[in-house]
Amino acid sequence: MLYGRAMTDTPSFEHTRAPTQIYLISPTDVGGDFPQRLERALDAGLKGRHRIAAFQFRVKGLDDHQAARLAEPLQAICAARDIAFIVNDSVSLAKRLGADGVHLGQDDLKEQGGVKIARQELGGDAQIGVTCHDSRHLALEAGEEGADYVAFGAFYPTTTKHVEHTAEADLLTWWQSLFEIPCVAIGGITADNAAPLVQAGADFLAVSGAIWQGDEAANVRALMAAIESAFEASAAA
Repeated sequence: MLYGRAMTDTPSFEHTRAPTQIYLISPTDVGGDFPQRLERALDAGLKGRHRIAAFQFRVKGLDDHQAARLAEPLQAICAARDIAFIVNDSVSLAKRLGADGVHLGQDDLKEQGGVKIARQELGGDAQIGVTCHDSRHLALEAGEEGADYVAFGAFYPTTTKHVEHTAEADLLTWWQSLFEIPCVAIGGITADNAAPLVQAGADFLAVSGAIWQGDEAANVRALMAAIESAFEASAAA
């Protein structure tokens, strides 16, 4: 199966699209100098229409106490810059931190009671996102349950996590054409391959390795420039 097949024509949408923005995901190791690296990345992506809008705290194998200790300084960095702080996988950790939201995979939904239970725990203002892989059915279910965004992918090969599902760019176009709930594209996205996903209708590009492998500030600026160029080309089509 092809990853992120480019569309032959730039799609048009009946409604006015919001500018595509960046959804930054942490590496699994957020110790050491990572808080300083996060500050540099966020400061490089604060301005403009295609800025960093959210940061997802994604660590594995830690209990809530250990995770909270690592998360708190990062949450403060995000709050100082008005960037949403989203916790991956854990409703309980998101509640403990008073995070801006939680991102749930399909296994998390089953284990933690679904979007409605997360809403009850976190409140009406929380941003709740759901991984929908390459499935229209899962995305429709998430929307019906009250998710604030749906995430599709992987669109390209990635070393950040094991890929079991691959998605095509036209899935973003289908969603963008029918629904107002934002869609997030994830999986192997870089400045070099972002354009087809922006043009297909992604509201957000979720990125991790493309930012943290190398100079994070320079990588953010390169991605923002690529998004801006693709978005302007799409709007002009």
